[in-house]
Amino acid sequence: MAGQVIRRAATVAAMAIMAAPVAAQQWVAGIGWSDYTYRPADDSIIGTFEYHAAPFYVGTNAEAGWALSGEITGAGDGFIGGGAALTYDLGPAWFLEGSVMPGVFFRNPSVNDLGSSFEIRSLLGVGYRLGNGSAVSLAVSHKSNASTASFNPGVNSVFLRWHWGL
Repeated sequence: MAGQVIRRAATVAAMAIMAAPVAAQQWVAGIGWSDYTYRPADDSIIGTFEYHAAPFYVGTNAEAGWALSGEITGAGDGFIGGGAALTYDLGPAWFLEGSVMPGVFFRNPSVNDLGSSFEIRSLLGVGYRLGNGSAVSLAVSHKSNASTASFNPGVNSVFLRWHWGL
């Protein structure tokens, strides 16, 4: 079952990447720490890798587009999700970033139960654009099943992220 979900998610991700325009695409990689609100859970280091497609909306100070994310923790938990990502310019170099991505959570060990395999990851960060076209950001995220299950402890993470365009 989990293998089928991963294969389907990878297929959808590949199709989205190939269908997106080349301009303004972005990769994001990050490392951080995950903190589960359920006491017996195994808090650990977490890594993330994201693809942000070309924006479907570009305004004066903001742009929005579709994004895909994959995360894995040192304990062995994983998350694959996709949704909307927003960037808001605070000036020539500083920006805010936010995203909401529903997806599939794979727990390992069993004490890292979030209540269901369906989880929604929300993220908020502040970043700084470097002169070479890349950027760094500090972000916090929260994963929760939004009370769609009877057990909903959630997990919070903090990330240092590196952004680079294609």
